[in-house]
Parts: sequence; structure tokens; C-alpha cells
Amino acid sequence: MSLSLFDLTGRRALITGSSQGIGFALAKGLQAAGADIVLNGRDTDKLAAAAAQLGEGTHQLPFDATDHAGVRAAVDGFEAEHGAIDILVNNAGMQHRTALEDFPADAFEKLMQTNIASVFHVGQACARHMIRRSKGKIINIASVQTALARPGIAPYTMTKGAVANLTKGMATDWAQYGLQCNGLAPGYFDTPLNAALVADPEFTTWLEKRTPAGRWGKVEELVGTCIFLASDASSFVNGTTVFVDGGITASL
Repeated sequence: MSLSLFDLTGRRALITGSSQGIGFALAKGLQAAGADIVLNGRDTDKLAAAAAQLGEGTHQLPFDATDHAGVRAAVDGFEAEHGAIDILVNNAGMQHRTALEDFPADAFEKLMQTNIASVFHVGQACARHMIRRSKGKIINIASVQTALARPGIAPYTMTKGAVANLTKGMATDWAQYGLQCNGLAPGYFDTPLNAALVADPEFTTWLEKRTPAGRWGKVEELVGTCIFLASDASSFVNGTTVFVDGGITASL
């Protein structure tokens, strides 16, 4: 009975930004737990390649997560044609590294749209259907930078702090309708977004010393927490952000 709490059979999960990296790893993990998968991204070729890896029955829903009207049309259209989206993972995000005093205004605006506004747009579009059904799971991908800052990424740090607070707001407004809205905050993981850091021996040496676990995270290590937050096992967990970071936020 206890293991059945984590079974996602018969549920459908939409993961934004899921053609590669953390998003794809979470899609693969949720599929292994029984969920039907809806992949999202803007690059249709990359999306098709990712869907082919997951196999027959995987849905592709291309849309720009920063386009409010486009998101609403895509989600409403999918629900009308295919049925419920039971689980939403708001994973779409980007990084831009520049000293704060030189940070370009256009890059700042793009970070806000990609990392914060997309969570609002897709979250609202899916929640409107979930509220009608009196159930649903929303998982917003935060970051170790939700709690900590590093030089050169101050606006990114701002966006990920906002994701955690928006998650609290979602739970505060929507828990009464049967939704659970939580955050998942990865530490430093070997992903395409971090490719430059992974390739930097000096940074990797610093990270290994700074992280109690002494290494980069593997994207597969995020799957268990995501399944927990997507499943009945977390039925009374709401508005929290779970850090999966090898202990880095627990240690000075």
C-alpha cells in the first residue's frame, strides 16, 4: 500500500522546457512511475527527438511559455482534445552570467519573462482546469539560488527567489480547491545550462569543496523528489520548496 502512494498510472504530466536537461530527466522519471507525458518546448525538432526517446504515446505540445495568450490556447486546446493535465512541472528557465553593474537590461527582462512569468502563465492556464476537477499537482523548479547568491548571476537569483514565493502564493490561493503547489530546488547539476561551469576545472574544484556531498548532482537524482511531489504521497504538502542540493544550503 505504501508504494502505491507513489504510483502515477493514469495521470498525465506536462513538463515545460523538457526537450533536454532536467526537464527531460523529470519527464523520463515521471513516465517510469506510470504517468503519460506531455513534452513542451519551442524547438519542434528537439521536441520530436525527445519524444522519440520516450516512445509511443508521448505528446508534444510546442508553445512559448512566456506568451500568455499562446500558453492559454495551447493548454485549453490540449485539454479539449486529449483530456486532463493532472501534473504540471514548470521547468522552463534560462541563465545569463554578467557582473550586476554591467548586466544588460534586455537580458534582465528576458530572465524575468522566462524564469518567473512563464511559471505564472502556465500555472494559471493549467490551474483553471485543475480547480474545476478539484485536484492537481503543480511543481515549480526553483534553484539553490532560491536561497543563496553567487557573483555574476544576481538577476537569476532574484527570479528563483520569486519562484519560491509564487509557489507559496499558488498554494495559498489554490489549496482550498484541492491543488498541491510546491517547489523543487536543484543544487549544482551537470546539465546543458551548466555546461560552461562543468567544463571549468577551477569551478568544479570549488564546488566539490563547497558541497558536503563533494560532487556535481546527477539529473536522475531529482526524479524521486519530483515523483513524491507529483503523487498522493504529498497530499498534505503545500507551498514548500524542497532542496535537492547535496547539502550545500545546509552548510557554510
